[in-house]
Amino acid sequence: MRVELTVLGSGTSMGVPVMGCRCHVCRSSDPRDKRTRPSILLRYNDRAVVIDTGPDFRQQAIREDLDRLDAILYTHAHADHILGLDDVRPFNMMGAHVVPIYGNRPALDGLRRVFKYIFDGNYPWGGVSLIKDHLITGPIELFGLEFTPIRVMHGYLEVIGFKFGKVAYLTDYNEFPDASARQLRGLDVIFFDALRHMAHPTHQTVAQALSEVDRLSPKRAFFTHIAHDLNHEETDATLPDHVRLCYDGMKLEFDC
Repeated sequence: MRVELTVLGSGTSMGVPVMGCRCHVCRSSDPRDKRTRPSILLRYNDRAVVIDTGPDFRQQAIREDLDRLDAILYTHAHADHILGLDDVRPFNMMGAHVVPIYGNRPALDGLRRVFKYIFDGNYPWGGVSLIKDHLITGPIELFGLEFTPIRVMHGYLEVIGFKFGKVAYLTDYNEFPDASARQLRGLDVIFFDALRHMAHPTHQTVAQALSEVDRLSPKRAFFTHIAHDLNHEETDATLPDHVRLCYDGMKLEFDC
């Protein structure tokens, strides 16, 4: 089975450029330095599965000519990963179907708090996203592809990444349990959180992400959830050949 992975967004919670900032990255003319909030799209078996729907989901979906949405996986319920859930509505109308969403208990609880009007089922004015939530407790199969949840810690919050085939997507974490590392060895591609060079209480630095690359030895690694501290071209020039910053619109194809 052939899978196409598209990076919908590669930026941190404020995106890049940051509003009001005049730093050289925010003023860069390199399109790879324009970063919307983090998300990826998987297309396979004539299906479309998205991991996270941030505030830029509408813009990302239009950019990638997305004309269907078959499922959403959530890593966690922070605003930069969920606020696009309301923009699922056009896909309900096009496909005349309810979109299943998946997450761990903290993610689903957070979604229910933020989008109470969707989950209550009694919104009097209509026009809400039609979704059905499913609790992730282990590997799940979606349209012929298995997704294995990978537990990481984002400060105090338990976040899940996902492994599918020989690829894994991880975002928003600063602690990487040994048990999770054992699930990820020997993969072809891993996406790692690499916010910036300066230490952060809930995200990895570039140096910490490189340490995890050495620890897990994927054939290729991509860094995501990138702040405006990192210029794409300058940072890539400092990385090993098999490690790169990802960027909005980047595409990979692989067999599962």
